[in-house]
Amino acid sequence: MPDAALPADDRLIVALDLPDVLSGLALADRLGDSVSFYKVGLGMLTGGGLALARELKDERGKRVFLDLKLFDIGATVEAAVRGLARFDLDFLTVHGDPQVVRAAAEGASGSSLRILAVTVLTSLDRADLDAGLIRAGTVEEIAIERAARALAAGAHGVIASAREARAIRALSEARGRLIVTPGIRPEGAAMGDQKRIETPRAALLAGADHIVVGRPVWQAADPAAAVQAILATLP
Repeated sequence: MPDAALPADDRLIVALDLPDVLSGLALADRLGDSVSFYKVGLGMLTGGGLALARELKDERGKRVFLDLKLFDIGATVEAAVRGLARFDLDFLTVHGDPQVVRAAAEGASGSSLRILAVTVLTSLDRADLDAGLIRAGTVEEIAIERAARALAAGAHGVIASAREARAIRALSEARGRLIVTPGIRPEGAAMGDQKRIETPRAALLAGADHIVVGRPVWQAADPAAAVQAILATLP
């Protein structure tokens, strides 16, 4: 007899980086009960991303991470977050600048929506930071400092590479807060456009609460098998 499928583990968030609602729902159907937490990102927005998020949450009982990385003046961010908080989603990303985080936290007040602050994107390295006129220092140093400032400003957690997770977990500001790590690649998976990657197991052992996996699942010939393979490696 084949081995029984491993149950869903909400530490694993599958990114639905697909073009539209129908393709997102089709993948969710294929994955079934093996995945309990999904990320819907900016690339899906014009393809009905918010409708997909609500379908997954309201009709299918999934947890949903809305990854919009909001960045604007405080009043605009606060208004946007207040509107999104009505949909009872779980996580929402904003840029980790303290004034943005404070506005987002105010917009989410009174709801269960958790605000996650982006530190440094996992597709960036020091050369990218130089091109963006970001001050001197290693990527890791800047990510850790941005995490500390965002958490002090009221973020419920941060988005950071697994390479910074251990140091962020050690921050006093991180006590009781979430660390969510993108840039996750199972052993042997292609890096794609990511530059600071880690395996699912290593990320969780480094202190991450959740890992986000996209292409290694939805590009797989058998996405359900890909999820099972990841679940089998989790500590």
